[in-house]
Amino acid sequence: MKYENARQMTSPVDAQSVDSPTDEALFDGAQAAGDGERFAQLKHATIMMVDDEPIMMDLVQTFLEDAGYSNFVTTDRSTEAMGLIARERPDVVLLDLMMPEVSGFDILQSMRSDRAFEHVPVIVLTSSNDAETKLKVLELGATDFLAKPVDPSELSLRLRNTLAAKAYQDHLTYYDALTELPNRRMLLDRLSSVFADARRHRKAAAMLHIDLDRFKEINDTLGPREGDGVLKVVAQRLEQYVRSSDAITSLGREVSWRNPSRLGGDEFVVLLPQIHRVEDAARAARRILALMEKPFLVGGEEVFVTLSIGIAVFPNDGDETDTLVKHAGIATRYAKQQGRSTYRFYSNEINAKSLGRLKLENDLRRALINNELLLYYQPKVDTRTGRVTGVEALLRWSHPEFGMVPPEKFIPLAEETGLIVPMGEWVLKEACRQTRAWQSAGLDKLTVAVNVSSLQFRQRELGSAIQGALEGSGLDPRHLTLELTETMIMENVKRSTDTLHRMKEMGLKLSIDDFGTGYSSLSYLKRFPLDELKIDRSFISDLDTDADDAAIVTAIIAMGHSLGLSIVAEGVETEPQLAFLKQRDCEGYQGYLFSKPVAADNLSAVIRFEGDSG
Repeated sequence: MKYENARQMTSPVDAQSVDSPTDEALFDGAQAAGDGERFAQLKHATIMMVDDEPIMMDLVQTFLEDAGYSNFVTTDRSTEAMGLIARERPDVVLLDLMMPEVSGFDILQSMRSDRAFEHVPVIVLTSSNDAETKLKVLELGATDFLAKPVDPSELSLRLRNTLAAKAYQDHLTYYDALTELPNRRMLLDRLSSVFADARRHRKAAAMLHIDLDRFKEINDTLGPREGDGVLKVVAQRLEQYVRSSDAITSLGREVSWRNPSRLGGDEFVVLLPQIHRVEDAARAARRILALMEKPFLVGGEEVFVTLSIGIAVFPNDGDETDTLVKHAGIATRYAKQQGRSTYRFYSNEINAKSLGRLKLENDLRRALINNELLLYYQPKVDTRTGRVTGVEALLRWSHPEFGMVPPEKFIPLAEETGLIVPMGEWVLKEACRQTRAWQSAGLDKLTVAVNVSSLQFRQRELGSAIQGALEGSGLDPRHLTLELTETMIMENVKRSTDTLHRMKEMGLKLSIDDFGTGYSSLSYLKRFPLDELKIDRSFISDLDTDADDAAIVTAIIAMGHSLGLSIVAEGVETEPQLAFLKQRDCEGYQGYLFSKPVAADNLSAVIRFEGDSG
């Protein structure tokens, strides 16, 4: 039936927050609407009658109109029945059996052999009341059987029950169980109708493919129940926008397209069936982004959720369903790469970039297997003695075709795809192994620092991975430093505090990398069991010429010392910068002034030239 009616019959009222209503409350809300109201929705169904006796159809239609039904499609030409069914897509067919040229048996068999109509309910109305006829039509897939002359009350009840069963089945088939939105199957099933309507009116249509930014992090941090709650509220806000938006145009009776769809996971679609100009789609995307600016309430805490939106326009970006969906998805991925919380239109240029990115992703998946990853090491130098005290392990990728791939190109891709987790485990093992080898060669006090990604930090298996790397290499835990970012540990302070204390119990050292670029509070910072702060290079580059940067660096050093932390400056490239740091008792530095990151073999010579690492 009109799938939106099936949804209205079973769908609850909108929730106001993630925490309410529960699934039980939603069900109770639907039940409270009452059977009368739910069955009233069935009266909007499209009823098709096929009978070679027009008088009989008029009589049946009169019965049903008295019962409240209003949408009818009729034909007394059985040869036209299948074409009419394909065009009108009725919710139920009332079918006579004994007709010239094409019998009701033939029509029923054709419907059941066509995937598009195999589940459309068929109620057979016939003068033949013998058991053999009943058995035959039921074997062919008839839903119900009524003998002529038809009793009006019986017909009305059987039709109601048939439509109610279909509405329930349609709801299961075409609606997402979590959000109650139309699902991917319904979207794809109806796109052809949208395209046909757009062609008929010589209008464009637009698909807005919507993907939540960092949803996996939200889900991992808050838990799947709260993650589902976020998806529900996103769906409700999208529905709120679409219902009130003058940018959304209904397609005649297809009012279901006033609802967004959920493709699955954290992906949604808003369809604009007719737009006058491309700017209409851009305006809709901006309004949807603005709709998400209000925080979400999750477990009593506010969570901010942003979206990335990709827009594909029919027919310019594709005149077939699969093509338009694919191109909208490509535009969404490009929007994420541009900084998220934004929208982008599909273009051939974006497609080319997407194909290149897809190839890079596939190659990256093989990089670990093919031993294409390697570590470079940047020395950490004592500002007072000028000696190397440790090294920072930095991941590099030697691509067999492209050569050395810049970290800023493949690290974000690894994080987005989740590959950063196995890659991070490899880095831990290799860094520990190499450091232990250096120690065995005489650099017994050398330490190594390894960067931990936010995705790794949230993994329960991180502790096991660290322990495995230490045990496999024989490296003393005191010689391993984990570098984390402010943003990472501030996502969930309680969980971060627990995790960091467990790491300290293992004997590791902990460092905050890129300090000054995040939003950590000093009241929280002092709760973390840290050993070191690393001043971000953005404050060092203009240290000797920018008074603000000089003041910030001075404050960070003083604050760190007051908390009992050692300070390391990153990106030191000039003697004046180093002199400034020495004057303020900054313990260590890294940067091109001493050495750029180098391969392990080259680093050995650098360290030995400087003498014992002390």
